[in-house]
Amino acid sequence: MTSSIPRYVSTRLIGTFYRPVYYGSLAMLRYADIPEPALPGPDWLLIKTRYGGICGSDLHNIMLDTSPSLSALTSFPFVLGHENVGVVAQVGEQVRGFTVGDRVVAEPLLPCVVRGFSEPCEACARGDISLCHNFAEGSLRPGMGIGSCADTGGSWGEYYVAHHSQVFKVPGSVSDESAVLAEPLAVAIHAVLRNLPAGGQTALIVGAGVIGQCTIAAIRAAGSRAHVIAVARYPFQAEMARRLGADELVTSSGGRLVEEVARLTGGKLYQPLVGSPVLGQGGGADLVFECVGSPASIDTCLKLTRGGGRIILSGLAHKLDGVDWTPVWLKELELKGTFWCGIEERGGRPVHDTELALGWMASGQVDLAPLLSRTYPLKDYRQALTDALHRRRSGVLKTAFRFD
Repeated sequence: MTSSIPRYVSTRLIGTFYRPVYYGSLAMLRYADIPEPALPGPDWLLIKTRYGGICGSDLHNIMLDTSPSLSALTSFPFVLGHENVGVVAQVGEQVRGFTVGDRVVAEPLLPCVVRGFSEPCEACARGDISLCHNFAEGSLRPGMGIGSCADTGGSWGEYYVAHHSQVFKVPGSVSDESAVLAEPLAVAIHAVLRNLPAGGQTALIVGAGVIGQCTIAAIRAAGSRAHVIAVARYPFQAEMARRLGADELVTSSGGRLVEEVARLTGGKLYQPLVGSPVLGQGGGADLVFECVGSPASIDTCLKLTRGGGRIILSGLAHKLDGVDWTPVWLKELELKGTFWCGIEERGGRPVHDTELALGWMASGQVDLAPLLSRTYPLKDYRQALTDALHRRRSGVLKTAFRFD
């Protein structure tokens, strides 16, 4: 991705009536041969990519609909791609425990320890590495993670680099097709373990894309016996949600969705003077995981949360028009954000969410390989992006680039 202001302006203008321009010849996105990134230091590894996943956040970057404020924590030009699995190609002289040929996943975040700080910031010290104070400081150029930093490369390239603290070996029982999904599972684990629904509670998952599916899987793998309801747009999403542990599937939208959730949660509906029915305080879900990030989705989540309940914003919401915030104060709702991954306390020791994700995969608690619907060589990136952006037509859940 480049930082060309003329390209940004022209793409936004043309994109209002011709969306493929966002990944065409005029776009901020560029397809080019680039040299492999150099190791930033002796405690880093060079990794040869096997799969680089196409994440919703990558698509938002390409379509230029993320908040411009994030550009302050980005360095250009950068190679997209943070979902990854690869093979170690070079080991820095101070790295221990890894050898060339090891199959690995790199946790993408670039917090204090990666940036060379001997004393971590307050957030990193308590394990909240997604809240690091130094994403634009230290020995690297700005970037919150691999795939948004000019120094690291990304998994949409043949090689990327990672600090040894970020790198985890892939267990032999975990396929590459599963391992490339360790990052989105880690994102879901971070959201779920800090907002774990208790037995007897109802958890509503709004959005059945990859993060929604991983959230369902994480709830079950964490041992929660909560009643899980998943809202899915397409039948193939609903089928996967059921497979991963959802108790109920809802494919309705609008007023019908509210009616269906009211029925499933024992709530009462009331008819306002104008608009669709509203759900009373006693109906709805105790915890709602919003996994889309659109104004319509957030508006729906506010309506479907029980009085005193909590909404966890897992989708990448930014500027929101058309959201009715009345339920926040009327129902005394708690609205909580979640970002990327972190370090959790498990069994009396700190564990990275990525390590936990790989462990759950290796134990058979979670099998995400069926989510990977289609892979593409990088030269077919336009077809890959088209399929990822038009899921109703393509029928894909997850797409990735493959490097043979």
